[in-house]
Amino acid sequence: MPPLRILVLTTLAMLAFAGNSLLCRAALHHTRIDAASFTTIRLLSGAVVLWLVVRLRVSKPAGAGNWLSAFALFAYAAGFSFAYLHLPAATGALLLFGAVQMSMIGYGLWRGERLALAQWGGLLLALGGLVALLLPGLAAPPLPSAGLMVGAGIAWGVYSLRGKGAGDPTRVTAGNFLRAVPFSLALSLSLLGGTTLDAAGIGYAVASGALTSGLGYAIWYTALPALKSTHAATVQLSVPLIAALGAVAFLGEAMTLRLLSASIAIVGGIALVILARRDRAASTPEDEVGGRGEAR
Repeated sequence: MPPLRILVLTTLAMLAFAGNSLLCRAALHHTRIDAASFTTIRLLSGAVVLWLVVRLRVSKPAGAGNWLSAFALFAYAAGFSFAYLHLPAATGALLLFGAVQMSMIGYGLWRGERLALAQWGGLLLALGGLVALLLPGLAAPPLPSAGLMVGAGIAWGVYSLRGKGAGDPTRVTAGNFLRAVPFSLALSLSLLGGTTLDAAGIGYAVASGALTSGLGYAIWYTALPALKSTHAATVQLSVPLIAALGAVAFLGEAMTLRLLSASIAIVGGIALVILARRDRAASTPEDEVGGRGEAR
């Protein structure tokens, strides 16, 4: 694949993943749609687009995936939506990113992966950034919403780890999106009394599912084979930063000193872990847990 095409596809994918946070926050803050309906419409729209992509690419039905991974996908999407009822877009994106990466790094440690001194330093720095972001204070995010977003990040980490080596990633993701829809419908039905919809909210949800999720994943999986594992992981460091800039530019959110400091600590710390892993892999080949981890 030509380098320019790789760059364009990767950039579009990162913009799409950051756009998920902006679209969700805009929908739940500026329209009447409820979080459960947003989740259902997002997953359904993503399933339709990914099914079409699979059919156009390989002329096979999107029958891959499994129910456990689909539930993890649903748990991510639902936690993501409900968290954004009260979280700013930038804070939510940073918490999600940190939780995903921490869960995948933690899984590597549980499997016996050894960290170098620089990696331990990066891990402690990132954990310190998360703690600093959540400490009580005027600029602290609401703890229940922050907990939901951290839970969503852990669910996505589980989903990503389960998807490693599971076959064609676009087809597997399409199958899991299809399987996640019944879980989301059940959630919407259980909260039917609180259902509120409007055209703008539905539009945001469809855009999140069809464009920034469905097409975003399809674009990412097109670029991914041309990227080294470490590069694929490193480029995802840009997602919370893009989301933060977009929140300031399009949603009128403020960039607080707490958020800026936490962003530097979390993103910088995880970058140390990833880059030090690359240096170690050059001399001692090991499994790179999360090296090609999914973006959100």
